[in-house]
Amino acid sequence: MFDNSVKAYTQACEVIPGGVDSPVRAFKSVGGTPPFIERGEGAYMYDVDGNKYLDFVQSWGPLIFGHCDKDIEEAVIKTVKNGLSFGAPTELETLLAEEIVEMYDYIDKVRFVSSGTEAVMSAIRLARGVTGKNDILKFEGCYHGHSDSLLVQAGSGLATFGTPSSPGVPADLTKHTLLCEYNNIENLKKCFEDSDDISCIIIEPIAGNMGLVPASPEFLKACRELCDANGALLIFDEVMTGFRASLTGASGLLETKADIITFGKVIGAGMPVGAFASSKKIMDHLSPDGTVYQAGTLSGNPVAMSAGLTSLRKLKANPSIYNELNEKALRLVNGLKEVANSNNIPLQINTRGSMFGFFFCENEPTNIKEVGKCDFERFAKFHHEMLKKGFYFACSQYEAGFISTVITNEDIDACIAAASEVMKEF
Repeated sequence: MFDNSVKAYTQACEVIPGGVDSPVRAFKSVGGTPPFIERGEGAYMYDVDGNKYLDFVQSWGPLIFGHCDKDIEEAVIKTVKNGLSFGAPTELETLLAEEIVEMYDYIDKVRFVSSGTEAVMSAIRLARGVTGKNDILKFEGCYHGHSDSLLVQAGSGLATFGTPSSPGVPADLTKHTLLCEYNNIENLKKCFEDSDDISCIIIEPIAGNMGLVPASPEFLKACRELCDANGALLIFDEVMTGFRASLTGASGLLETKADIITFGKVIGAGMPVGAFASSKKIMDHLSPDGTVYQAGTLSGNPVAMSAGLTSLRKLKANPSIYNELNEKALRLVNGLKEVANSNNIPLQINTRGSMFGFFFCENEPTNIKEVGKCDFERFAKFHHEMLKKGFYFACSQYEAGFISTVITNEDIDACIAAASEVMKEF
């Protein structure tokens, strides 16, 4: 059933560390060999063994219209025929930036980069340059890419400066990073008591890297108020949620507004891309207008811009898509919840737009420590058994899932029926 994938993985391990180019793909959280994907079409992926999977990962978010959407595919092919890359400005960059700016009343300018990691790294540098302060405040369980200052783990105190969580990261590069517990206002206040040198708070307002765990409105309001009171900037990491949770991402579902927003793969519709955006006042600090340096040879790549522009224009032309996607996400998780209840299995569920999450535990988690108390063994078993039945969920309890427009109610009902068979064996 997976013989060719096993062979492909063994071969990859000889020349690629761990056989994968991003660690989560290695299935270490659930065990087993990852299927090697050959192609995608609509709501489905097909592996090198010919197995067909209903895809609830959607390239980790960006494929809102599923695999090989005709309009996006045609736009990419047209652009490719004009050249893959120029290292020079193109009108496509301006057009996509205009589409993004038009949707936010507090965003004036956008700078495109090539990944979410690069977007976050650049946004933090900009915040430090604007405020003249050094420290950054992040939250346990929120992932903002693999740049050195963000690869930190908690120290011994309730609110503390982080220490490196990876070899190769000098302690000097994380000494300016404070860690706070997500959704803990008192912990947040203590961080500001510990340092008067905080340049910014960076947060996933809807965390998608500890499963799907939204920040409470009260917590985000506290973030905003503490930033304002202490001369810090608030950065929303919307690499995952931007144009996914709603047409204007998590920001469109919240009262709290950020000073800087980072975007990622979703604005590229599956192509490698990232961006950060803010007001003219803040972005004017960025080179070449200002003194905060940031650059990238392939930033604003025309192929990525054309894919993202086509996807975003389709979404703007029909914003009701988000209601339809949320209805499907609710249909899925409510169905899973009903199946779990009928088998006396504790399951917590949540959705935000086309994003969904579920945890095998008694109470809904509000931070990474509570997620860590969930039944990971049960999740791993569920994942493997559903994979055998042709349903591809994220291969970690710490990841969110996604619905695409091409997933039908019939697809979802088939998934729930399969889940019923699986959970009866738990």
